Amino acid sequence: MVDLQKFENAHYLTVAEVALAMRVSKMTVYRLVHAGSLPAVRFGRSFRVPERAVEEYLVAEPPAAMPVRRIAST
Repeated sequence: MVDLQKFENAHYLTVAEVALAMRVSKMTVYRLVHAGSLPAVRFGRSFRVPERAVEEYLVAEPPAAMPVRRIAST
């Protein structure tokens, strides 16, 4: 028997909601899920990602550094 109490307060997000929260494309979220970097549960044909997993991923993964454009001084 499944202990439903541990799922009582679980909040799941759609791939679109995760993409919006992380400021990435939905394809990037799908890649993270398929690579195992972001845990997800499959509901029918769609995925749901635990909100807690998104929070943990964002804390653990530093954002990609953007290249700094240097301005030549004269």
